[in-house]
Amino acid sequence: MVKKLYPDAASALEGLLFDGMQLCAGGFGLCGIPERLIDAIRDSGVKDLTIASNNAGIDGEGLGKLLRTRQVRKMISSYVGENKEFERQYLAGELEVEFCPQGTLAERCRAGGAGIPGFYTKTGVGTAVAEGKEVKVFDGQDYILERGIFADLAIIKGWKADESGNLIFRKTARNFNQPMATAAKICVAEVEEVVPTGSLDPDAIHLPGIYVKRMIVGAPYDKKIEFRTVRQHSADAWPSRTR
Repeated sequence: MVKKLYPDAASALEGLLFDGMQLCAGGFGLCGIPERLIDAIRDSGVKDLTIASNNAGIDGEGLGKLLRTRQVRKMISSYVGENKEFERQYLAGELEVEFCPQGTLAERCRAGGAGIPGFYTKTGVGTAVAEGKEVKVFDGQDYILERGIFADLAIIKGWKADESGNLIFRKTARNFNQPMATAAKICVAEVEEVVPTGSLDPDAIHLPGIYVKRMIVGAPYDKKIEFRTVRQHSADAWPSRTR
């Protein structure tokens, strides 16, 4: 059996990074993001990256680290969100952004991983999303052609894996990680725990190990909050107490 587990992120990415490459990065905001792999990409100094990801984390966290160091040339995303640097670079013309509806982005990655070069969808018809894209009529309805995404490298975050690379995602961290794992020539997974092969219930496996070429254990992690919302303290918020 090929050994897939590497001692750290830098060694797991060795020989895979080059300027101008395209990446698929799993995660949603700060949920389910491959933190250690992102740090290693930043430290490598690789530049002119095109990254397909739902968003780019927040300022200074997640993919926001790569934006801050100006290593990203283009983002293929559905949401700018809370990342002010992402917004600033886009509005200043310093970063190319291809906005893509969230479901369409997930399907573009799934299609790329399935060997499907393109598909037609109604999402975006009649909007800026459709500009420059082929339109075809099916049953009297307009559909636009979207291209599948197949990158040079996918970096994903999982919860638990066995030594063969069979992987389980945890709750919402499953989001974009599963389709993006298949949408690249090589997938490197960052997980919280690795168990012996055969320990996982086959029916519980979300991603077969055939897709995972290299792995690292990234734990322990600090739980980061993307947008903190708290209720303002008010005397009216507390019930009166009587004796």
